[in-house]
Amino acid sequence: MLMELHGTRFSTSRRRLIPALIAAAATVVAAAAMVKAQPARFDDVVRNLRNPDPKVRLAAVKLLREARYPEAIVPVSALVGDPLDPIQLEAIGTELSFFLVQDVPERRRRALIIEVRNSGGAQAAFHQGPLAVWPRPVPPEVMLALLKAVDDETPRVRFEAIYAAATIGKAPLGPEAEPLLIKALDHYDPQIRAGAALFAGRAGVPAAADPLIKLVNDSVAEVRYAAMRALGQLREQRAVIALTEQLKYYNKGEGAWSALDGLARIAHTSSVPLFTARLADKDPHLRRAAAEGLGRSGDKSQMGTLETGAGNDESDAVRAAMAFALQKLGRNYVPRLVEFLDNASVALQVQGYFVELGQLVEQELISSLQEPDPSIRAAVADVLGAIGGDASLAALQGLQDKDKMAADAASRAVERIRMRRAQ
Repeated sequence: MLMELHGTRFSTSRRRLIPALIAAAATVVAAAAMVKAQPARFDDVVRNLRNPDPKVRLAAVKLLREARYPEAIVPVSALVGDPLDPIQLEAIGTELSFFLVQDVPERRRRALIIEVRNSGGAQAAFHQGPLAVWPRPVPPEVMLALLKAVDDETPRVRFEAIYAAATIGKAPLGPEAEPLLIKALDHYDPQIRAGAALFAGRAGVPAAADPLIKLVNDSVAEVRYAAMRALGQLREQRAVIALTEQLKYYNKGEGAWSALDGLARIAHTSSVPLFTARLADKDPHLRRAAAEGLGRSGDKSQMGTLETGAGNDESDAVRAAMAFALQKLGRNYVPRLVEFLDNASVALQVQGYFVELGQLVEQELISSLQEPDPSIRAAVADVLGAIGGDASLAALQGLQDKDKMAADAASRAVERIRMRRAQ
């Protein structure tokens, strides 16, 4: 008896062998697939970072970025200075990803009310604030590589490098990295000068104070604004006169707001009349800064105006700022501030206030973990991760939230507290 299979004639006896042959072939194919599917060894991937073939180097960086192994942080830093731009950019993005808590959202808030689509990258991560990154130590090799890359001939590379460094960096930077940051404050590219100023302010680098005071008179507006805000973050009292002059010069717009924001963070008593005068300004940016300045300075002369504004001002950001000022001045406005945490336009602003207030508000925030709104519970959990101690750790570990967003935030907060303690 004969049969035909795909044009081939087989006898009955050979036909009986077909199932066995098919099974054997299937076994070989499955075995090959398993070998191909097995993940590459970590040490092999790291070795490929030194491969002369740029395609292999790029593939290795992408693999390490996807895996997010902390052990890869230092090895990847070597490619921040790679001769090829695509590999450099991938390495910078990979280093940033090791520190980011979550991927940068597609939209963010600019100023106080305008929602814009992110272009992605390190600058977008920086604008998400300090809570966007884990409190993980930055190896000196990584910071040095990023700060050296700000002198790259490609604008995109140096831009990503300075903002990646600004996002993850914190003082003390170390004896080799700090001079590179100071040097970047005098970079020929104004975008680098601006980024370096923002870096110095957020990281808290006192050695940057004098260069920043000079940058207040920079030829580029973006640099001037960044320098003024950075001096405020450094609480540099020697800058009070310069910032006051800038406020008078600009009087309105972003220049005036940047100057008043710097003064509000320094909160010198000599600035109180300026804060008082601007508390009713038509510009909400200026009203916000004025309220913050009064709160930080401890001046209680405008308590009535602050109380009225905290309830009636047309701007969410200003109402939040006035509530913060009243909390600083001894009133209990934590519950009012918590209510703002479900508002995407001011949530980061209010979280910043809570981080500034610190452990003084920890117990009240722990109670807010029971708020009915899951977005509020999540935002509170993130703050407690940054400021909380034993009580917060116990509350967060015992929180069995049915909402995934809030539950994930609680898990992040627990991890953040543990990382802070490990340091």
